[in-house]
Amino acid sequence: MGLLIAFTFSGAASRFDTRRQLVVEETNAIGTAYLRLDLLPASAQAALRESFRQYVEARLDGYRKLPDIVAAKKALAQATQLQGRIWNQALAACQEAPQPATMLLLPALNAMIDITTTRSMATQIHPPLVIFAMLCVLALASSLLAGYSMAGGRPSSCWIHMLAFAVIMAVTVYVILDLEYPPLGLIRVDTVDQVLVDLRDSMK
Repeated sequence: MGLLIAFTFSGAASRFDTRRQLVVEETNAIGTAYLRLDLLPASAQAALRESFRQYVEARLDGYRKLPDIVAAKKALAQATQLQGRIWNQALAACQEAPQPATMLLLPALNAMIDITTTRSMATQIHPPLVIFAMLCVLALASSLLAGYSMAGGRPSSCWIHMLAFAVIMAVTVYVILDLEYPPLGLIRVDTVDQVLVDLRDSMK
């Protein structure tokens, strides 16, 4: 039982760290692409910069609206549409820009778009449901065995032990599930999303 809990908890914590790292990578990708807009003709920069600001705001809006899945998907769909607009605007601007600018800007935009897919998949990949089912079954079986072994002890001490055991098991299982689904529980990545907020605020 202890090994299963430790294994599941370790995996959940690792995936949570990966999600936080992806937020930083997305911010870096957007920031790099935004800076490379300086390579474009001045006449094309204003529209693209405004599209970038709207894009970052839409990405933030999508994560802020969780756990409202419908509203979050709507905001993220808007961000996807803005990706297409930014790409088309950049392609049009690159027609008038020197080739080095095109070679630097377009790969940066591609990386900015790709990281959103990576981050989306990271939030959807979880252990098989059988792992969580086994975790719950083993927790119940351990509780049954613990209760049986304490049945012959003093009533006062048994109640304390049983209550402590139940609380520890419930909290452990909850934390594991919360780490797997951070936007839906008490454990959030809001503080990590602050880097995206800072990036948006720097887009003047």
